[in-house]
Amino acid sequence: MEKKSKSTQDLAAAITRAASYQTYYTVRFLVDRDRIPEAYQAYAYFRWLDDQLDQGETERHERKALLESQRALMERCYRGEQPSDVTAEERMLVSLIRGDREKNSGLQLYIRNMMALMAFDASRRGRLISQQELAEYERFLATAVTEALHYFIGHGCPSQRCEARYLAATAAHITHMLRDTLEDTSAGYFNIPREFLEAHGIAAQDVGSAPYRAWVQSRVRLARDYFTAGKAYLAQVRNLRCRLAGFAYIARFEGVLDAIAREGYLLRPEYSECKNRGAMLRLGGAVFSLALNPFLPRTMTRNLPEIWDRSSSR
Repeated sequence: MEKKSKSTQDLAAAITRAASYQTYYTVRFLVDRDRIPEAYQAYAYFRWLDDQLDQGETERHERKALLESQRALMERCYRGEQPSDVTAEERMLVSLIRGDREKNSGLQLYIRNMMALMAFDASRRGRLISQQELAEYERFLATAVTEALHYFIGHGCPSQRCEARYLAATAAHITHMLRDTLEDTSAGYFNIPREFLEAHGIAAQDVGSAPYRAWVQSRVRLARDYFTAGKAYLAQVRNLRCRLAGFAYIARFEGVLDAIAREGYLLRPEYSECKNRGAMLRLGGAVFSLALNPFLPRTMTRNLPEIWDRSSSR
């Protein structure tokens, strides 16, 4: 059993490192020491599942079958079963759930919301999505990311449950979808609501049109507002490592918003300049400055009710 456990941990760390250096080192240096193996497994399992679902040659029925098998495995584990007929990658999920002794834990919220997100992503290829579906998609991701942050980093410190708790992750998801719009569109994933396209008589591929750019501008503005509220929430989190991770997560995406705004809200295939060494050093300085300030000005939370109302109506 010990040999299997070590193999699972090694596989999880290797998948994480290969997929994202930032995630790998965030886990290594910021996650609570006793939860590092879990954190690698939590990221790596869904990275593996997403890669399986995202293969271009995979047919819709194959994606559906894979998702159903993984959801069934998840439910078996939560019922207390101990499946043995699993792959090395599936063993990461089994290990995570088996080791989670806390009722309705942040880890369980992460796993269930990520599974729901994967199911939605697998079903939306090739079709337009509604505004309501887009909002649910954002909610799945925001809940998963936020609860994972608090579960793995500073889990002994209570965190405030308020409207702003999930806004930073929601803003990051909005930015992520804008950043990947051209790549996603070419693969059959459309990140703009069907209602907007129909109302303005444009297609999902009309990224350079005036209506599409106006929509991008509105999304950038909303993401900035959410990040502002999210920073105010993070500033009140007691654990320094948690604040560092949260601000680093935000800073990574704010650079993308800046680039989109500079170019008149005309999206392009990639935003690699946000990954260069100079940009990372500037982001690092900003992150530490914010994280070491335990209380940001109250003006950052002054418009929170208005921001939350806007998010609820979208």
